[in-house]
Amino acid sequence: MATPTTSRLHHYLLPALPSRPPRTSSSSAPSVQGPSRRPTSRLYCSSPPVGAPPSGKGGEYRPSLADDFLLAFFRAKMVEEVGWDSQKPGYEGLIEVANRLMIKGKSASETEQSAVRVLQALFPPLLLVLFKALLAPIANGQLASMMVARATALSCQWLMGTCSVNSVTLPNGKSLSSGVFVEKCKYLEESKCLGICINTCKLPTQTFFKDHMGVDLYMEPNFEDYSCQFNFGVPPPPIDTDKALKEPCLDICTNARRRRELGSSGGPDGLCPQV
Repeated sequence: MATPTTSRLHHYLLPALPSRPPRTSSSSAPSVQGPSRRPTSRLYCSSPPVGAPPSGKGGEYRPSLADDFLLAFFRAKMVEEVGWDSQKPGYEGLIEVANRLMIKGKSASETEQSAVRVLQALFPPLLLVLFKALLAPIANGQLASMMVARATALSCQWLMGTCSVNSVTLPNGKSLSSGVFVEKCKYLEESKCLGICINTCKLPTQTFFKDHMGVDLYMEPNFEDYSCQFNFGVPPPPIDTDKALKEPCLDICTNARRRRELGSSGGPDGLCPQV
């Protein structure tokens, strides 16, 4: 597929160029039980906030122009995979493309594979090969796990909202600062769909880091408060025991609400039929 042209990126960026009022940073991370959830450092990639943030959907994180560029770049790669683009600008348009990615896939597995290809397209192929071959084996993967945790917290807040690096417990019982805590995932809140979270984010992201960077990752989304814990260096459980795949549809899901109105619960026990 053709690489997105400069004019195509401008098409995504122009609606986001007007300046936004800055915000005040949060005074503290949310309280989460257990040492694996205690933030040890906070990383931000936008300009220092100075004003009070408005309340509203999608969390309180205010993206910078650099973040807008990353959103446009990510969206362009997703559009290449889907073969369709939304007429809506910015994040709202990205969510529509993600919905089309779900519709395009003939199965959850096919959707996951498409999302993995999108993630691969964001990196130079040689970089992924060298990272997996040279860095991932060091110290049983602990160095690579800490590196990708910090890179994720620095570069992905435009997609997920405010993030912080924290400590997680590895399979050997050791504590390592290789976790990322997402306070309120914008992608989940805006998509309003458990299936989109699982099939276009959680499962493909876990697969991408393991297969293409050599780093284990277990993601734990919380479908009640929309937070999410990334555990780098921790392998995910088998699919049939992953509790995230056994959650019922979100209350805010438009399709689930429509099914309830029609007297249908969707999948067994109200599970999302797209998972």
